[in-house]
Amino acid sequence: MEQKTITLVQESFEKVKPIAPTAAKIFYTKLFELDPALKPLFPSSDEAMVEQGNKLMMMLSSAVAGLSNLEMLVPVLQNLGKRHVEYHVKPSHYNTVGSALLSTLAIGLGDDFTPEVKDAWTNVYGTMSTVMIDASY
Repeated sequence: MEQKTITLVQESFEKVKPIAPTAAKIFYTKLFELDPALKPLFPSSDEAMVEQGNKLMMMLSSAVAGLSNLEMLVPVLQNLGKRHVEYHVKPSHYNTVGSALLSTLAIGLGDDFTPEVKDAWTNVYGTMSTVMIDASY
């Protein structure tokens, strides 16, 4: 992965961190809009979804930081992918999650979500999801 891609993703995610709870809410709203069948895979209470959003943002933060050390990040992603199988996540769900993530970033970053930043996130998410899927299915 190119250093420029990593830098774009890391710098843009720093701008998302201050709005993490809002970004998580946008993400899950978009995810369930794209595929309502995913909703039963998640907690039903608002309080539990807030906690789920916190977990999402912490995981994203760790993964984005880990882009600087892929040798350590890959096994973490592999284990995460295997855990998602237990949650009944299917390989096709990763595409929906990627679309929801890009939509969330577009809203959260506004004008800072340039075509270059979008391409960087698309590349990084594609790589991460491939690692997770390949380890799990």
